[in-house]
This record gives sequence, C-alpha cells and structure tokens, in this order.
Amino acid sequence: MNGRQRIAAALRGERADRVPIMLHNFMMAAREAGFSQGRFRRDPRVIAESFIRAVETYDYDGVLVDVDTVTLAEALGVRVEHPEDLPARWAGPCLPNLEAALDLPATDVGRHPRLQVWLEAVRLLKEHFGGEIFIRGNCDQAPFSLAGLMRGPSEWMVDLLDSKNRTAAQALLRHCGEAAAQFIRAMAGAGADMVSNGDSPAGPDLVSPALYREFALPYERLLADEAHRLGLPYALHICGNTTRILADMLETGADAFELDHKTDPRFARRALDGRAVFIGNIDPSGILALGTPALVAARTRALMSVFADTPRFILNAGCAIPAETPAANLKAMIAAARGT
Repeated sequence: MNGRQRIAAALRGERADRVPIMLHNFMMAAREAGFSQGRFRRDPRVIAESFIRAVETYDYDGVLVDVDTVTLAEALGVRVEHPEDLPARWAGPCLPNLEAALDLPATDVGRHPRLQVWLEAVRLLKEHFGGEIFIRGNCDQAPFSLAGLMRGPSEWMVDLLDSKNRTAAQALLRHCGEAAAQFIRAMAGAGADMVSNGDSPAGPDLVSPALYREFALPYERLLADEAHRLGLPYALHICGNTTRILADMLETGADAFELDHKTDPRFARRALDGRAVFIGNIDPSGILALGTPALVAARTRALMSVFADTPRFILNAGCAIPAETPAANLKAMIAAARGT
C-alpha cells in the first residue's frame, strides 16, 4: 500500500498494512527546507517544496496543508500581522460590536490572494505526488473560531453570555459558516483528498459544553455536510481536553477528529468506537519538541497500543508541531510506528 491508500483505508475503517501517519508539521517543514514563514505563506511553490522534502526525509503517508490560523479571517476583514519568522497572527477585530453582524454583506472569499496560495499549493502537491501521498487540505478556522476573530476573542465570549445577543451571534456565525464553506468548496476544486477545519476556542477549556452545542456544533455539522456533498471526508480539530464534548462532536458527522494531547486517548478510543477516526495525539511541545527520542518512541508505542484493535487510527501530533522540533524526535516517532 502507498500512503494515500493507508490513510484512505483508515477512514473507511479498514486495516492498512501499517499504521498510517499524517503530520501537522508545516512550521517544521518550512524551517527544515530553509524557508521563513513569510516566504512559506506567500509562495505556493515554497509550501509544496517544503512538504515534498519532508515526505522524502521522514517517509510518512499524508500531508496536511496548513499555513496559519488567520487567512480566512483576513479575507473577512480582520486585521492580521505578518511577521517574517512566524505564522501570520491576529492583530485586531473588524466588528466594533456584535450588532454590526446583522448588517454584514454577502461574502466571497474564494478570490482572496492568501486563500489562493493554499489552493495552489494543494494543486502542486497533487501534481507531484499523484496518487501516492494523501493530501489533506485544511480550510483554516471553523465558524465559531472565525466569529471570535472577527469580534475579538474575549468580546465574543462575553457576548455569548447574554441571551439578548443570540440573534446577532447566529447572524455572525451564518456569515462565517458561508465563508468557511466557500473555502471547502475551493479546496475540493483544488483536488484535496480530505478537508478539515480547526475550532480550537470551541472546546471545554474555554466555553461550556452547552455553549458548544448551541453555537459551535451546528456550524461544524454544516461544514462536514458540505464536505460530504462534495464527496470528501472531513476532519475537525479542537484544542484542549475535549473529553466532555466528544459525544457531541460525533454529532457533527465528521469522519475524523484530530485531538489535542490533553484528551485521554483511552476515553477517545471508547467514545469514537466504530464511528470516527482518531488522529493524534502525541504532545507536540512537551514530548516531540522537548523530549528525547527514547521518550518520543515510548509515548508513540503506548498510544498505538490503545488503538491496536481498531484500524480507525492515524498517528500524528495533537496539534501543530513546533518548528524547533529535533529531526531525531520525529524520526523516533515514525520508527516506533513502523516497528523499526
């Protein structure tokens, strides 16, 4: 089997010839290829070259095309900073108050230059790898997270505590949902084998399960439905300990969940049994970036043992792998997975 076949098998619930590996390693890939984050986010050829070199170096199965967490927000008018040596980052909201969401014009983010960079990178990777390597096109932030960037993260959380804001909040989420769905449609057109979104602030570390169910879950379901309409599997990432909402997350219809290291994999194994693929969840900082190769290998084997009886498992870190991660540690994780 090749890499694309291994990950596709896991998504179908079928046993592959070995544990499939998909890495969330865009920062590390750029650094090892000799590119700054500024060059990486500006040039799709640099993105493609970075991932091609990473696959050649580490022999893994699936590329996760990711650039930063603010591209879609920038397309919607959010202020964004572009440091040369770091991923782009949020610099300020575009909505002075929540009521402004009631008058937002229709959006068309597909032509935004920064989104086009992501899409062209996927096209270049598909052209290079053909059917050998699985290409997951991340589509930046899900609506709940995107709404927080437009309104301001702390302001958004306060807004949701007042029941009088429900109408305006839902209007903002619908606006963000359409933008996110447009990105998914464009990513499908670029040839991605799978699409995904992050919705990190929607987890129990920041909002209650009740707020998650009311304001995040319906729009995550919308995106999963859109991916399925286009014939693509869908993955969702939420940071933090998602134990309290895993049952709710399954109601999104997502095919896979990329879960943070704070989520107990044994609990997730039981909760997702037969219904969704677990992607993760080695600690990217404390273990991969700062641990020893021996520790990385031990944690990898321990995680694999939890999922030894199911094919619905794809090895990855629980979130983005830091740029400073030692190559020896990533090689140790992959070697442990391969049994070498």
